[in-house]
Formats: sequence, structure tokens, C-alpha cells
Amino acid sequence: MPILRIPTPLRSYTAGESEVVVQGRNVAEAIHDLVAQYPALQPHLFNSEGALRPFVNLFLGKVNVNDLQGLETPLGAEERLLLVPSIAGG
Repeated sequence: MPILRIPTPLRSYTAGESEVVVQGRNVAEAIHDLVAQYPALQPHLFNSEGALRPFVNLFLGKVNVNDLQGLETPLGAEERLLLVPSIAGG
């Protein structure tokens, strides 16, 4: 099953887990499985319309999934998906 790596700022919502095994044939299914396992992540990843927030980036290896097939990017059983939220500062 694919593994989704959780960034440090969001680990408090995954009981401290840095990696979560997810189910899904593509990135969309995997990210929805993550939220099903850890519902507290929902408002941090998705807006009120259910769309992925624009500052949430997902990488398959070193490639942003937006440069592939977006959320429809297929996932193999041994894939590693990296969740990277953009951080703004002043």
C-alpha cells in the first residue's frame, strides 16, 4: 500500500505519525483515505467545498503531482507520497 509522509506541522493531527499507510489507486483516493483515518486533518487540507486547498502540495518522489496527472495520478503499492503545505511568513 502507498505511504503518505506527513510534515512536522501536521503530525499533531496524526497522533505524531510521520508516515501513514493509505489505500488508494490514485492520489485523490489516498488523500481521502488519510482524512478518513485522521478526520482532524480535513480542515487543514480541504476547503469548505471539499477541494484540496491551494497551498497543499503533493509530491510523488520529487515530482509535484500537478506536473503529472494531478489528483488522478496513479499510485502503485510501493509508492511514497509526500505532503508539503506551503508556509508563509512575514
